[in-house]
Amino acid sequence: MKRDWLSSYRDQAGMTHEEVAIKANIKRQYYSMIENGNRNPSVDVAKRIGMVLNFNWIIFFDNKGNKMFPIAISSNV
Repeated sequence: MKRDWLSSYRDQAGMTHEEVAIKANIKRQYYSMIENGNRNPSVDVAKRIGMVLNFNWIIFFDNKGNKMFPIAISSNV
């Protein structure tokens, strides 16, 4: 799933994929895959991208935190 929020931060900064990648010290193709949702960054890369685009890097991992999932109760108990 495309990370529209990430492309918005990049657009607000007036930067291209290439410029973000250079400043974050990653390859442009890798940054494109991250923005398009095809890859997840490591914590280190997330921090660098957050620093370049001026946002809290934790956003990358917000939807994967300590969520409680309902447990299905089996009727066979």
